[in-house]
Amino acid sequence: MRILKWLYPGMRVKRWIVLSAAGIFLVVSGTVRVVSELQSGIVPLMGTVFLTTGIVLLISGVKRMVKSFITVFTPAYEEKELVDIIYRKRQLSRGPKIVAVGGGTGLSVLLSGLKEFTSNITAIVTVTDDGGSSGRLRQQFDVLPPGDIRNCLVALADAEPLMRDLFQFRFEAGTELGGHNFGNLFITAMSKIAGDFEKGIRESSKVLAIRGRVLPSTLRRVTLAAEHEDGSRSEGETNISSSTSPIKRVFLKPENCAPTEDALSAISEADAVILGPGSLYTSILPNLLINGVAEAIIKSSAIKVYACNVMTQHGETDNYTAFDHCQAIISHSGKGIIDYCVVNTEPVPDIFLKKYRVENAFPVKTDVDRFKEAGITVIADDVLCAQDHVRHDPGKLAKTVVCLLLELRNRSAFSA
Repeated sequence: MRILKWLYPGMRVKRWIVLSAAGIFLVVSGTVRVVSELQSGIVPLMGTVFLTTGIVLLISGVKRMVKSFITVFTPAYEEKELVDIIYRKRQLSRGPKIVAVGGGTGLSVLLSGLKEFTSNITAIVTVTDDGGSSGRLRQQFDVLPPGDIRNCLVALADAEPLMRDLFQFRFEAGTELGGHNFGNLFITAMSKIAGDFEKGIRESSKVLAIRGRVLPSTLRRVTLAAEHEDGSRSEGETNISSSTSPIKRVFLKPENCAPTEDALSAISEADAVILGPGSLYTSILPNLLINGVAEAIIKSSAIKVYACNVMTQHGETDNYTAFDHCQAIISHSGKGIIDYCVVNTEPVPDIFLKKYRVENAFPVKTDVDRFKEAGITVIADDVLCAQDHVRHDPGKLAKTVVCLLLELRNRSAFSA
């Protein structure tokens, strides 16, 4: 019989079944004895001992049995307390619904912080990357660029560190696979096996056991193009960033690109939509140029937050203030796309100022008066991480956003 398979050697559940059965026996026996002793006018000491011991054995047996089942499917949890696992999963599942829009390393930094507060995360990622490993795979296999998708999957991963390191492993130059990233190759192969790119991402998400989901902003192959202040035009993220003329506007080729339905659905149900951080023109805006995405965000009842970059980016945002970043988003998308702008207040250490000055990158200044005129609220906080690079601290940025959301919820509940 199928039920007897539970008694096979090596299942690691027989002992806990026996322990649970012993607990049930003692609970029943103890209950009967307590009733009997009470009816006889005797203090139910032995019955209480039987009953208490049975409860302890039953709880212990069931707990160990469930843990044996869990560790089969999630070995990483083997050393953790079962109660901690269940509590954390339940708490995260009750977290706010957050949609993060962007690409590059900026979005992955935000996601790695958000996953500690909620598992209801949807990352909407740009698919216009044309450089490096992603660009080569895009040309050779006719797939959407997987690089930004991979970074977001790894950021949300709940898998073992070894698996995350594997997805980020890059092959050394000088070989046929030189410069390629294993995660990019994996997603490309999975897309071919699954039949399309979206299914490939979904299956890759299962491998990494991510908290939340990662979606491409469109399934159409698109190219990002820019019109510059001097009237010239450039095509492709790499060429746009390396241009010497300031960017006037960016657009997609072809222009009429349909968004993924899941992306629009996530936006309509979100409690908060976060834009950035990341490259303004090549990571954030390409998503908002997809037909219907910006409109869906504006119509959504979610709060709209822009996480402004800490440093300017040469070739894209030279001399930009925080409001200049917001104005670029508004001019490409429409009013109402941003309610709050998170800006950093912590000074960048001198050693990094010198390092970034060589790259013509400088701290972004906050021009508060212009925000007031536009009706955008500035959230000024320490969100800086200055270690190897100057970027947002994942924990600080996520905490700032989640605290803002909770404050607004409490304020709304109080006024109601």
